[in-house]
Amino acid sequence: MQLTPKVKEILSWYESDNPGTKANLARILMEGKLGGTGRLVILPVDQGFEHGPARSFAPNPAAYDPRYHFELAIEAGLNAYAAPLGMIEAGASSYAGAIPTILKVNSSNSLSTTKDQAVTGSVSDALRLGCSAIGFTIYPSSEYQFEMMEELRELTEEAKDAGLAVVVWSYPRGPMLDKTAETALDICAYAAHMAALMGAHIIKVKPPSAAISLDAAKKTYEKHAVDVNDPAARIAHVVQACFNGRRLVVFSGGEAKETGGIMEEVKAIHKGGGNGSIIGRNTFQRPRAEALKLLADVIAIYRG
Repeated sequence: MQLTPKVKEILSWYESDNPGTKANLARILMEGKLGGTGRLVILPVDQGFEHGPARSFAPNPAAYDPRYHFELAIEAGLNAYAAPLGMIEAGASSYAGAIPTILKVNSSNSLSTTKDQAVTGSVSDALRLGCSAIGFTIYPSSEYQFEMMEELRELTEEAKDAGLAVVVWSYPRGPMLDKTAETALDICAYAAHMAALMGAHIIKVKPPSAAISLDAAKKTYEKHAVDVNDPAARIAHVVQACFNGRRLVVFSGGEAKETGGIMEEVKAIHKGGGNGSIIGRNTFQRPRAEALKLLADVIAIYRG
């Protein structure tokens, strides 16, 4: 595999990492239809844990089968497939080497009353299953945020020692944040920056809204004239928060929405310099042919 100049440049940003970790990061960056471009489209399927099986898969019953998601990601030409332990175990042998996988090693569920996640996988599981990376969620602002960050620090150290990459879902939520604040520009940028500070190779956040939530931040955003009204400018601000673009940042597809809304978000991510999208429900809840068409259109935007 001949690395492109863009991928070599990205790997140079991760100055402390060993050859194994850089090789696994390169596997993700060089895979699929966007391979070598520095852009990423990843399929995440952790929604069964987070929301329950029917809410996740009943709109497209074929998606109850874990093999469906491997095949969707491969046929669509995506960079990677991310899922919890059981989902990856269910296809690990059949699809070994077919697409880079990311083991989601912590999860929450809709039966919980706390803003926390349980550790549900390990670095040894990821190595056994041939994964390229582990994935971990933190909830900045949760009453359990510091415990989650300490768990992430331990797992990140272990993963990097083993030559794996680390993907961090950084989703602000907790008692001090309402729904508007969870996607406010200042909060999203703050959450992305925390993930970079924790050592993430790839950072996942939600697309930011025009809101500014923290009273302490409002004067700064006004004084330094950060553009909050243009979606692409908001993306660029989050990218800036990720070490001025020296850490990969991808944006979630979020709740199910119409195709037009997805495309507008993707165009803003592309224009704002984001590295790509990690789209789950908006793909696997559609019929397969429709999902493949959607992903092809998303990839076409990122190819520019």
